Amino acid sequence: MALKKALVTGGAGFIGSHLCEALLARNFKVIAVDDFSTSSKSNILHLLKNKNFKFYRGSILNEKLVSKLISNSDIVYHLAAAVGVKFILDHPINPILTNIEGTRIVLKLADKYRKKVLFASTSEIYGKHVCSPISEDDDRILGSTRVNRWSYSGAKAVDEFLALAYAKEKKLPVVIVRIFNTVGPSQVGRYGMVLPRFIDEALSNKPITVYGDGLQTRSFAYVKDVVRAMIDLSLSPKAEGEIFNIGNDKPISVRELAEKVKQRANSKSKIRFLSYKKAYGKTFSDFEEIGCRVPNLSKIKKFIGYKPEYGTDGIIDNTIVYYLENKRRRK
Repeated sequence: MALKKALVTGGAGFIGSHLCEALLARNFKVIAVDDFSTSSKSNILHLLKNKNFKFYRGSILNEKLVSKLISNSDIVYHLAAAVGVKFILDHPINPILTNIEGTRIVLKLADKYRKKVLFASTSEIYGKHVCSPISEDDDRILGSTRVNRWSYSGAKAVDEFLALAYAKEKKLPVVIVRIFNTVGPSQVGRYGMVLPRFIDEALSNKPITVYGDGLQTRSFAYVKDVVRAMIDLSLSPKAEGEIFNIGNDKPISVRELAEKVKQRANSKSKIRFLSYKKAYGKTFSDFEEIGCRVPNLSKIKKFIGYKPEYGTDGIIDNTIVYYLENKRRRK
């Protein structure tokens, strides 16, 4: 049987590179494209030796390149997008343009060549939701357009509307996944990602810096759980035209996370608290904190039997091991 061909946009990113690895393990031929704007070649170096993996450096705004890649694929995993609250606050224009125009190009060409699309959306879609498990059809609660934090949510919502429109009007096979906080090996903290920043500080015995009072809660999913669910949904015909939460439904406060990282890293670090104003500096006016965000996973469990295999302790331990091994390799 011929190997299926998958295109992964944003394939050198944190989740994208893990997705490429998982697809190769399932006997796909994988094409990845990335412009390295918020990713790193180091994420895919180990994949470049695989004869079933091919990488193109370029932007999804390059319609000629994207047309060539989609026409040569069976399925498109569209992950290319701006990532991280800090990056979006520091660069307010390009994330909006890339997210909306890039998705328009991908969907238009996927329709032209009649290719299936899995679109990676985000839990940011839900905005300032009440502190209870959020379901896919719940209303969205967003802040003012003057607060740039919400531009990412708005852009991704436009992407979802467009994807669903293609599914309805053009009968394009589309699956939308809303990814909640995802962590694991190769994630970096420079764009505002909390766990890699905590681990880096703990392993260096520097103060572990918690923004705000640390009482805000999140649910952290391991990247291997997330990409497994993405592939399973993409291969399920009954998932077409649907939206799914992917994540972990066991919440933890950011303060508790910092304490767990300190304990499991056997660190001498102190935990310090930093106001959001000091943390975000001149972009503080464009930031708004979310008190709680937890997914309702009933739908994805019903469709593919999804259940996270990794708990918080295992996620932290595996990520610490990766950081220590990576640090040894750099010496």
